[in-house]
Amino acid sequence: MRIVLTGSSGRIGRAIYNALAAADHDVIGIDRAPFGTTAVVGDLVDGELLERAMEGTDAVIHTAALHAPHVDAVADQEFERVNVMGTHLVIAAAQAAGVGRIVFTSTTALYGHAVTEGGCAWITEETPPKPHTIYHHTKLAAEALLENAADRALHVRVLRMSRCFPEVADRIASYRLHRGIDARDVAAAHVAALDNGGPAFQRYIISGETPFLPTDCRRLAEDAAGLLRERAPKLSQAFADRDWPLPATIDRVYDPSAAIEKLDWKPRYGFKEVLAQLDRQSLEVLPVRR
Repeated sequence: MRIVLTGSSGRIGRAIYNALAAADHDVIGIDRAPFGTTAVVGDLVDGELLERAMEGTDAVIHTAALHAPHVDAVADQEFERVNVMGTHLVIAAAQAAGVGRIVFTSTTALYGHAVTEGGCAWITEETPPKPHTIYHHTKLAAEALLENAADRALHVRVLRMSRCFPEVADRIASYRLHRGIDARDVAAAHVAALDNGGPAFQRYIISGETPFLPTDCRRLAEDAAGLLRERAPKLSQAFADRDWPLPATIDRVYDPSAAIEKLDWKPRYGFKEVLAQLDRQSLEVLPVRR
């Protein structure tokens, strides 16, 4: 397939590029920042640039956006311009070129206030989003544009990815069981979403596989460490070996079961990979400070 990839110079964009190239797809990367994965350097909010790039394209993976770290540094109008208007122009260019599918990178951060203090929320695709920053609001608005555009000619897949950026190793390792994901697993989910069947519009949570059940929420909020020793003994032992405390509480679980079933996709990089990355001093994992 010939695929246009927006945001190809970013961390997730680069991971998706690598996964697409490994599958022998022809990838046209677009980003305003130059990088080896980017063929077209330019602003996303450039309709003519997008129209030229879309010629002969089979699918678009739209990952370009302003993100949470930009909230205090960038004006709200710029979030609207890039995240909402940019998505509108991607849709228009794709429709004009007869592109058959758009895969959109979204975020589980949209659930925001669905997580209540002192409790534990089991989050699925049916959980109503409760955004609380301009980043969340504009990503949700972009999703709405894509849902409205989806039809027999243009299929849309929205992937709400969970936490996926470098943090201290003990936090990432425990998050892989309930609210985190490796960038390579995110990329694999995007590749899987390029050709799955079903309704024109589909939305999925992309997160690490969890050993927990919805009925565990009360105990996760009150005694996560005890439950981890029962459900994840290998992680618990690894934490003990490194003299790391287990989390006392867990306030949310992002359930990826729908994506695993409908996309024929499965996350591969769990907590063991986090520990291996730490041991080999990978830049993806930060050391735990005593």
